[in-house]
Amino acid sequence: MGSKPLALTLLAGVLWGSSFVAIDVGLSYFPPILFAGIRYGLVGAIVLGYAIVAAPRWYPTSIADLVGILLVGVFMIGAHHAFLYLGMQYISGAVAAVVVSLSPVLTAVFSSSMLTDSDLTLKKFAGLLLGLAGVVIISDLGFGAVTNASTVGLVLALLASASFAFGSVATRLVRTDLPVSTLQGHGMTVGATLLWITAVLRGESITAISWTPQGLGSLAFLVIGPGVIAFLVYFHLLDSIGPLESNLIAYLEPIVATVLSWLVLGELIESSTVLGFLVIVVGFGFV
Repeated sequence: MGSKPLALTLLAGVLWGSSFVAIDVGLSYFPPILFAGIRYGLVGAIVLGYAIVAAPRWYPTSIADLVGILLVGVFMIGAHHAFLYLGMQYISGAVAAVVVSLSPVLTAVFSSSMLTDSDLTLKKFAGLLLGLAGVVIISDLGFGAVTNASTVGLVLALLASASFAFGSVATRLVRTDLPVSTLQGHGMTVGATLLWITAVLRGESITAISWTPQGLGSLAFLVIGPGVIAFLVYFHLLDSIGPLESNLIAYLEPIVATVLSWLVLGELIESSTVLGFLVIVVGFGFV
């Protein structure tokens, strides 16, 4: 990885890592799915507006373009954030970031089966199992505690990670030639629409939002930093170095989230979470 991709990876990792703390704060003032829908409705509008002004092409012209937009909207925005925001009602942002760091392992598995003709090897399968073992260690729960709220949160965060990993690989497979901002803008608009529909079906209401300075501040930060800037950087990396190396950003997120959770919220991460993260890293090494 060259110096420019490395710098962009660090930037995206810091912004996405800090997003877990901002979501933690915002969930005290917003219903979860509605929070995600408002965030990506605003981000999508900003990025699509930028694409209309600056991109060589701001609209889809082929089936591949439409499929690429749907993959981004359904998996990388809609499903990923629905699962993540619901899960973070039960677990802290730092723990959620560690579970999401499983994304490179899942991306490698999806890449192996979707982008090449090779089958999943025994070593890669062992790496996946190690990654899953890391999540189990993080939960620090016995097998008899599957109904525990923390377990529910971990499962939802794991589904969020899998959704993003699958979407990043599938988007690469389609190979649409849409500019990054155009693909992202339309994809976020689709994802935000799905999140709004889901929020309505869950009975979430805009009247339940508490419009406080803290809530609005967390929303504004999530829109500009982790939303507009980090996703533009990520899709640039996805196009230039591929999904596997791009998703190494996930390993930076728990470090940033843990430090900021301690500084901002006074939360300390448990030793089992650190051990689980190390097991996930070893699992990625196998993959």
